[in-house]
Amino acid sequence: MSSAFIDSTPDNSRTLNVDSTAMTLPMSDPTAWATAMNNLGMAPLGIAGQPILPDFDPALGMMTGIPPITPMMPGLGIVPPPIPPDMPVVKEIIHCKSCTLFPPNPNLPPPATRERPPGCKTVFVGGLPENGTEQIIVEVFEQCGEIIAIRKSKKNFCHIRFAEEYMVDKALYLSGYRIRLGSSTDKKDTGRLHVDFAQARDDLYEWECKQRMLAREERHRRRMEEERLRPPSPPPVVHYSDHECSIVAEKLKDDSKFSEAVQTLLTWIERGEVNRRSANNFYSMIQSANSHVRRLVNEKAAHEKDMEEAKEKFKQALSGILIQFEQIVAVYHSASKQKAWDHFTKAQRKNISVWCKQAEEIRNIHNDELMGIRREEEMEMSDDEIEETTETKETEESVSQAEALKEENDSLRWQLDAYRNEVELLKQEQGKAHREDDPNKEQQLKLLQQALQGMQQHLLKVQEEYKRKEAELEKVKDDKLQVEKMLENLKEKESCASRLCTSSQDSDYPLEKTLNSSPIKSEREALLVGIISTFLHVHPFGASIEYICSYLHRLDNKICTSDVECLMGRLQHTFRQEMTGVGASLEKRWKFCGFEGLKLT
Repeated sequence: MSSAFIDSTPDNSRTLNVDSTAMTLPMSDPTAWATAMNNLGMAPLGIAGQPILPDFDPALGMMTGIPPITPMMPGLGIVPPPIPPDMPVVKEIIHCKSCTLFPPNPNLPPPATRERPPGCKTVFVGGLPENGTEQIIVEVFEQCGEIIAIRKSKKNFCHIRFAEEYMVDKALYLSGYRIRLGSSTDKKDTGRLHVDFAQARDDLYEWECKQRMLAREERHRRRMEEERLRPPSPPPVVHYSDHECSIVAEKLKDDSKFSEAVQTLLTWIERGEVNRRSANNFYSMIQSANSHVRRLVNEKAAHEKDMEEAKEKFKQALSGILIQFEQIVAVYHSASKQKAWDHFTKAQRKNISVWCKQAEEIRNIHNDELMGIRREEEMEMSDDEIEETTETKETEESVSQAEALKEENDSLRWQLDAYRNEVELLKQEQGKAHREDDPNKEQQLKLLQQALQGMQQHLLKVQEEYKRKEAELEKVKDDKLQVEKMLENLKEKESCASRLCTSSQDSDYPLEKTLNSSPIKSEREALLVGIISTFLHVHPFGASIEYICSYLHRLDNKICTSDVECLMGRLQHTFRQEMTGVGASLEKRWKFCGFEGLKLT
C-alpha cells in the first residue's frame, strides 16, 4: 500500500526501507540516498539495486567474508544500527502512492511538542491539505504501526489512535514534513504536518488498568514472599482428657520434656478446663511444675559457679601471658644494651627495635584489660558493702523503736482477750444457774465490765502514743536532714569567705603598685604619646583609632592597634574618646585634651 516505512526509535535513529511497489519510481535526490547508505556502513545502491558509487570499499563498514548488505534485506528496519548522539539526523524524501513527503529544513529547530500524557497512544495531526482524505492519512501513518481509529475534522486536522505506545514515537518523526498530493502545486493539495501528543480518555483508562494490574501483581508477589518468610505456626494443643492429663503429668517429671508439658498445662488452665472433677489432677500437675523450681535454682547456681571459674581461669591465663610478655620485653631490652647491641648489624637492630615496640604495645593492651577486670570486681564489692551499711543504719533505728511499741500493744491485746473470755464464761454460768438475784455475781459482772472498759481506753491511749512517737520519729529525721543541709551551706559560706579574703589580700598589692607607678612605662610609649598628641592637635575634630594607627605604621610597622588604644585610655587627661555621627554613621573618635587638663590643674 505504501512505498516507505519509517522506524523512529527513542534515540532518534531511523532506517528507510522501500517495498517492491516503488522499485520503478525515480529517486529525486540520489546523492542524499548515497550519503545515508554510507553513514550506515552499507554499499550505496539505487532503488533498482544498481551501485551508485562504483569505487566504494565494502570493507569500511563490514567484516571481511560477509556479502554486501542491501536495503532490501529482511530485518534491516527492525533493528537499526546505532547512530552517535552527536551526529545530526538527515531526513529523506518519502514517496507514497498518492502523495509525497518532503523533509523540513535541517537548520530549523525541531518542532515543539507538549508533555506526554501517561499511556499515550493517540496523536494530533495538523496541517493536512484541504483535499486530503482519510485514505491518504491511513496511507501515510499506517507505516508507523497498526491504526485503531481515526477521527478527522473539517478544519484540516485529525486524531489517530495506535495499538501500542511506541508507535506514537514513530508518528512524531513525521512532524514538520511538507505533504503534496500527487504532482499538484495547488494550495489545497499541500500542507505542513504537525504531529503532537494528544490526551484521550481511552488511553488514560487503559494505562490506569495496566497500573492497577501491576499493583495487584506486586501485592500478590509481596504476600507470597511474606508467607514464605513467615515462621511456621506452633503445633495445636490437644484437648483435656484423663488420658492426656496422665501423659502431661509424666512429661512434667521429665526434664527434657518439661517446657512442652508446661505450655500444654498453661493452655488448659487458660481455656477454663479446671473444675471440681479435674481440680485434683491440675493440682498434682502444678505441684510437679513447682518441684522443678529447686532444680532451676541449682542449675543457675551451677552456671554462675562455672562463670566464676571461667573468669578465674581467664584471669590466670591472662596474667601468665603478661608474665611471658614481660620476659620477652626484658629480652629485647637486654639485647638493646651496648654490650650486645654493637655486635648486631643495622638490619638486625631495626628488626629488634620494631619487635620490642610491638611487644610493649600488646603487653600494655593486655595489662589494661586485666586491670579493668579487677577494677570492675572492686566496684561490685564496694557497691554491695555500701548498700548493706546504709540499709542497716536506717533500719536499726526505726526497728528498735517500733518493736517496743508493738510489744506493748500485743500485751494489751492479750489482756483484753483474757478479760473477754472471762466475761463470756461468767455469762454462760449465769445462764445455767438462772440465778439473776445473786448480788455477788452481778457485782463481779459489773467489775469485769468496768475493767474491760478501762483496758479498752488504755489500749486506745497506747495506740495514740504509738502514732505520736512515729510522727516524732519522722520529724526527727526531717530535722536531721535540715541540719545536714545547714552544715553544707555553712561550709560553702566559709570557703567563699576564705576565697574573698585571699583575693582581697592579693588585690592590695597591684593597687599600691599602680598608685606608685606612672601611666607611661617606657621611653617608647612617651615617644608615641608625643607623636599622637601632635597628630591630634592638627586634627581638632578628632580621628578614629584606625586613622591614627595608619599614620603610626608609616613610622613603625610593628605598632599594634590594641596597644595604642590601651595607652591612650590610660592618659585620660591627655586624650578623650567621643562618639560622632548619627544612626548608621556613628563613629568613635579620639581628641587631644592636654591643654584642658593643664587649665584644670
